[in-house]
Amino acid sequence: MAETSGNPPRKDDPSTAEEIAAVRAEYAEEEAEVAEREAAENAAALEVSLSLRITRDLDLAIKRRAAQEHISPSALIRRLLRQATATGGEPVLTVAQVEEIARRVVRESA
Repeated sequence: MAETSGNPPRKDDPSTAEEIAAVRAEYAEEEAEVAEREAAENAAALEVSLSLRITRDLDLAIKRRAAQEHISPSALIRRLLRQATATGGEPVLTVAQVEEIARRVVRESA
């Protein structure tokens, strides 16, 4: 950028405008390359399509949470499924908890 008489370059200066346009074009090109690379990686990683039926309430909850986290509902569901399957498959309830529930049901039904 050329400076004249110690003054900073002006935005309306043709050479400055050209430099700004060139920087913006380079940035846009780099962003497009990154987006293209990410799309290719995602396409390669996402090989299986899964379809399921859920309640409207669950659908709304997923959409709200995804919006709060600034991600797509699909990305949120993939993350939740990964987390759920990575926990090692421990049972939700222990044997002792199930037995206690059964005893309570028998007591309350008698």
